[in-house]
Amino acid sequence: MRILWILILSLLVMGRASAQTLYIAAAADLVYCLEVLNRQFKQQYPQAQLKVTTGSSGHFFSQIQQDAPYEVYMSADIRYPKQLIAENVADGQSLFVYAIGQIALWTNKPQVAVSQGLSILTQTHIKRIAIAHPEHAPYGQAAKAALQQAKMWQAIQPKLVLGENIAQTLQFVQTQNADVGVVALSLLRAPQLAGQGQYWLIPAHFYPPLEQAMVVTKRGQNNRLAYDYLKFIKSPPAQKILADYGFLAPTRVLP
Repeated sequence: MRILWILILSLLVMGRASAQTLYIAAAADLVYCLEVLNRQFKQQYPQAQLKVTTGSSGHFFSQIQQDAPYEVYMSADIRYPKQLIAENVADGQSLFVYAIGQIALWTNKPQVAVSQGLSILTQTHIKRIAIAHPEHAPYGQAAKAALQQAKMWQAIQPKLVLGENIAQTLQFVQTQNADVGVVALSLLRAPQLAGQGQYWLIPAHFYPPLEQAMVVTKRGQNNRLAYDYLKFIKSPPAQKILADYGFLAPTRVLP
């Protein structure tokens, strides 16, 4: 009987170990990059079950404020995680700047010469320009800042097509429902888009740094896997993957 109980207890412990789940909310610019990152993570933690949702950083911010069940939040804008910390719904010690994003002018139409830079946007043959929605998408805010810096924000208003997030913005251009778009370089560097279209990298001084940060939420503070994932993203192999997808190295490392 004692041996039977030991066996049952062992099976229960093994069951718990093999059923570790982590719920991650991630910015849409990470949609392709995360596939590679998470495959590498699972090599180290084969028992981990990663439930990833990608979308607008601003929308996730609002959902986490309302106690959405996300345990790790990877934002394209550091201001959102910082605000969650200020509201005591995230662990301040877990805040980490994991990358600096970049934006590019991209087209999937051969006749559109994006190599001319932003000046092409005011030309008459450009009818639709896709950007992410500046109200809640950090990449949309960066696009707006770049267009304001180029002094053409007001002029192109009638041409704008707004995506809910940067991944949807890319789809507008990919399907040629927009002639050109301002999208995340990380999406363009994905193998899934190899050979599609052409892009022009927008100079970094045209927009505020896209300082992307992650944090363990209040929901994740009792899940050891959340901190294991944070440690992994900080690691050199994970940072190399981010660099391969066009992210710049963080300018600072927070605790």
